Amino acid sequence: MRGYVVAGIGTEVGKTVVAAILVEKLRADYWKPVQAGNLDASDTLRVRQLTRHGGMLHPEAWRLNTPVSPHAAADIDGVRIKRASLELPNTGTPLIVELAGGLMVPLDSRPGHGLSNIDLLKEWGLPVVLVANYYLGSINHTLLSVDAMRSRDIELAGLVFNGDTVKGSRSALLNLTGLKVLLDLPWADKVDTGFISTQAARLEL
Repeated sequence: MRGYVVAGIGTEVGKTVVAAILVEKLRADYWKPVQAGNLDASDTLRVRQLTRHGGMLHPEAWRLNTPVSPHAAADIDGVRIKRASLELPNTGTPLIVELAGGLMVPLDSRPGHGLSNIDLLKEWGLPVVLVANYYLGSINHTLLSVDAMRSRDIELAGLVFNGDTVKGSRSALLNLTGLKVLLDLPWADKVDTGFISTQAARLEL
């Protein structure tokens, strides 16, 4: 079994759309280990709506009620996110995993029990597709994300840039990271199955 983890340089950078594109491209399974908030309109449901040729949508390991950092959402719900519950689903097809939040987001922040998204990346061993867009500060956030993964020997498949291109930011990041651009994802007023299918055909893995 092989696949990819979709990570973002921050929140609301387009991870779910990119995950749907990968699912469509590879006819892959999808898994969002932790969903914090929006349980009636979860990212898993959105991937289902956006894809035509995807595989199985694996249920979330943790469905938390409040749209905040997973460790805080778990505290509010009176539960603890356990590492053992976050093993990759057993599947014979490619698997796309979407993180909840950024790389360093804690899942458990208790002293002696610390667990963050980047810990899971190291354990899973899947290559990472890093999603970036062009807000002010995105260069710093992208470089910090890349450095955090490289310092832990986590494989990076490449970058997806989301939104209208800022040439200076794009060129700086490519020069400084040496990463491959998998897709320049254009801004779209409507993201639907047609858009996902078109972008899947453009995606270069």
